Amino acid sequence: MTPATKVGLSIAVATGLYAISYGALGVAAGLSVWQVSALSLLMFTGGSQFAFIGVVAGGGAPGAAFGAATLLGVRNAVYGMQIKSMIKPRGWRRLVAAQVTIDESVATAAGQTDPAEQKRGFWVAGIGIYVMWNIFTIVGALLGDALGDPKMWGLDGAAVAAFLGLLWPRLKSAEPIAIASVCALATILVIPLVPPGMPILVAAVVAGVWGYFGKGPSDEGLEPDVEPHASEGKTL
Repeated sequence: MTPATKVGLSIAVATGLYAISYGALGVAAGLSVWQVSALSLLMFTGGSQFAFIGVVAGGGAPGAAFGAATLLGVRNAVYGMQIKSMIKPRGWRRLVAAQVTIDESVATAAGQTDPAEQKRGFWVAGIGIYVMWNIFTIVGALLGDALGDPKMWGLDGAAVAAFLGLLWPRLKSAEPIAIASVCALATILVIPLVPPGMPILVAAVVAGVWGYFGKGPSDEGLEPDVEPHASEGKTL
């Protein structure tokens, strides 16, 4: 089993468990089991799905929920351009790649230096998460209220821990760490002030403004690990 495969599988398991929380919260927000499952099958982007059910749970209209989810999912279009250049999918694989292009699959691919490992990491993580996410969405939806508060199980932090585990080894200078810290602070500050799903967009704007007025795109502090296994041990 290659390093990229190990990373992809571990990410798939951790993120899949996070879907139990989503399924339970979706039913608690008033959606049916089938509606919650359809969002995972078709939308398949955790942040957007949580934004959707957050707006619904808060009494928002379906149109507002869809709008918040769409805004949060725009980042996947940017990821798609990166993946097209990185793994160069052809034919029907382009459609599959588009569906499984999410934070974790892109981060797994970008964390590898060998082109073959980049492709392997992307597909293992992307398809693995898709399968696990949909299975555990149904589990969480069926459990519903019987599960209790998902936060008691620590499931609400599983995907965050997974992504941070991939990202942190690549932060090798002060500037990327400072950007991440400022964006995190901005997110925390606006959570009480804006609708669900919007804080991450605020963080993206902050990072964009920093990049525009700063030194511009740079590989400093984000150099890929020399040894592929350096990203192991990590786990949306």
